[in-house]
Amino acid sequence: MSLLKYLWCDVEHQILVLVMHGFASFAEISSYTACRQLSQMFLAIIFFHSSEYVLAITIHGRSNVTLQSLLVSKNYLLAMIFSLLEYFVEIVLFPGLKEYWWISNFGLAMVIIGEIIRKMAIITAGRAFTHVIKRYHEEHHKLVTHGVYRFVRHPGYCGFFIWSVGTQIMLCNPISTVSFAIIVRHFFAERIPYEEYFLKQFFMREYEEYAQRVPSGVPFVK
Repeated sequence: MSLLKYLWCDVEHQILVLVMHGFASFAEISSYTACRQLSQMFLAIIFFHSSEYVLAITIHGRSNVTLQSLLVSKNYLLAMIFSLLEYFVEIVLFPGLKEYWWISNFGLAMVIIGEIIRKMAIITAGRAFTHVIKRYHEEHHKLVTHGVYRFVRHPGYCGFFIWSVGTQIMLCNPISTVSFAIIVRHFFAERIPYEEYFLKQFFMREYEEYAQRVPSGVPFVK
């Protein structure tokens, strides 16, 4: 009886050691993974919004810029909060899902590319680039068709689409990746026709010809 008790205690001890080792390994992996991926995420968000605001002030002047140029809305905050909740749930329940570094690094590359495209669009357009759709033609408002605008009509939207989806691929968030792609694409699918209605009013045939030969830059949006 004492031998069985001794063996049982030994088994319990071995199980406890294995469990503790497993938790230690999980904590070590998730700590490094979360630290790296979340750091990249927060840096991407901070740089994107702060640079948007700084460029807006530089181009249009502080008196003509509001906090809207930070591009932080209620729906945007909810989407980002949901993506972080997904990340924390998955790294606890499915830590291996976050260890596909080739996927995470691909997402990081998308974030950088999207940021570059958007900032090139802002700098190239200059005063013609605004965060609010212009419904009235102003003297300085010119049709920009050079630089990055030679390849896509709405490089600012294209860059943001790539950037936003890239943040979720970087976090290895499968649900948020699909959700962001659908929601952001749907948003631009409604915004682009509305914006182009006024552009056609401003530039008439010139813009129509431009729109016929240059794609919008957002998937499945003509």
